[in-house]
Amino acid sequence: MKPIRLLSGFFTVGFWTLASRILGFLREILLTAYIGPGPVMDAFVAAFRLPNMFRRFFAEGAFNAAFVPMFSKRLEGDENAEGFAQDAFNLLAVAVLALVGLAMVFMPALVWVTAEGFYGDERFDLAVDYGYVVFPYILFMSLAALFSGVLNATGRFAAAAAAPVLLNIFACSALIFGAMSGGEIIRWLIAVIPVAGVAQLALVWVATERAGIRIRLSRPKLSPEMRRMVRIAVPAALAMGVTQINLVVGQLVASKTEKAISWLFAADRLYQLPLGVVGIAVGIVLLPDLSRRLRADDKDGARNAYSRAGEFTLLLTLPSTVAFVIIPGPLVSVLFQRGQFSVEDTAATALAVAIYGIGLPAFMLQKLLQPLFFAREDTKSPFRYAVVAMVVNAGLAFGLYPVVGWIAPAIAASTAGWAMVALLAIGARRIGDEARFDDRFKQRIWRIVAASAGMGVVLFAAIQLFGWTFGIPGWRYLALMMLIVIAAAAYFLLGHLFGAFRLSEFRTALRRG
Repeated sequence: MKPIRLLSGFFTVGFWTLASRILGFLREILLTAYIGPGPVMDAFVAAFRLPNMFRRFFAEGAFNAAFVPMFSKRLEGDENAEGFAQDAFNLLAVAVLALVGLAMVFMPALVWVTAEGFYGDERFDLAVDYGYVVFPYILFMSLAALFSGVLNATGRFAAAAAAPVLLNIFACSALIFGAMSGGEIIRWLIAVIPVAGVAQLALVWVATERAGIRIRLSRPKLSPEMRRMVRIAVPAALAMGVTQINLVVGQLVASKTEKAISWLFAADRLYQLPLGVVGIAVGIVLLPDLSRRLRADDKDGARNAYSRAGEFTLLLTLPSTVAFVIIPGPLVSVLFQRGQFSVEDTAATALAVAIYGIGLPAFMLQKLLQPLFFAREDTKSPFRYAVVAMVVNAGLAFGLYPVVGWIAPAIAASTAGWAMVALLAIGARRIGDEARFDDRFKQRIWRIVAASAGMGVVLFAAIQLFGWTFGIPGWRYLALMMLIVIAAAAYFLLGHLFGAFRLSEFRTALRRG
């Protein structure tokens, strides 16, 4: 077996995801500055969330949770992996085309179900109008996800990780061009989204061809293998899409308060930065590696891979959580407060960031724990856990709204995230030793916690000393940069002193990659 280089893969996916998230920040900065929280931005968020929600079910979520382990095992056993990928591609294409057709017919109903609070005002018609344009994006992205799964299973992560960068390049260009042309800026943005989907699909399709795997559109065949894949994929749809479902529930609740969807969206984009760079990188790299090791009966290797992924996840997650809880205001102020985004918008968004920050480790750990089940083609267990987590989320979101108002969805999402992690961790106990962290992880986790806590103390002291500079026009950018440098220096110094990590390990991993 040719193993996948885990840390090298994490860094490759993490680098391109970081590039995508930075450009995504630029996109949201332009969106909040040119359009700002209000009816148009609320409608855009609701419309754009529709293809992204279904994408989690049909692509990165259900489909890849079933496809990647099965493809990886056939690739490892030299069992006509290309033919399997060909059949899966045809089946996926037909299924998503049918979904797009249904969505075009029932778009008003989709908007009503996911943003019922819009009904009766201008946001509803705008969201329906935007939805007709952006929904076909799911077709291109779902097919791109299959090619990405093929590339990831073969240990080629760069092209698949780089593809999302194209969406943000197209979106930023559209926003800037729309502002310069003096037209309706939102129209430029929504028109370019399906075009970006075509570009992303083309990139990973070409990369797959260069990897020596040829996939072409043809008549779908519902073979026994495809039937089995569908049976695995159906429960995974909920298990992997639980975060998106929770976001939609939150949107449904928040739609009752004007601007609330925009505030939660901006906060979501901020905590998605570490979640994307670390959590998604771990999930993408770990799943095919675990699948291939289990196919080769390499349980020790699987346990080592799982433990190193856990270290990598918490190493970058815990300090991010500390920062979101201690300095959400400065982060939101520097990133979003300009143009149509006011001081009041900053205060509301910062509150949501702090609450999402508490749930960030849970969202990360889900990405680590779920591959343990999916690598064994067990999607039913995560499905059951996801049902419980969704009930927790919906109960808290609707139940707390009369008490705490629009912030209820953020509280509900973080709580449900931790409930999901608890259930996954308990369920993983029966899997075996390969699902248990090794001694090195157990020694280092407490040192990572100590280094993160120490960083938090330093960061809190720094904001007390320099916080006043954020009130001086033009100084907030320099002040935030100074806070970030202080926090990073404190964390890496304390982490090295406590033995939470060794910088030489990262250099070695990169050289081997």
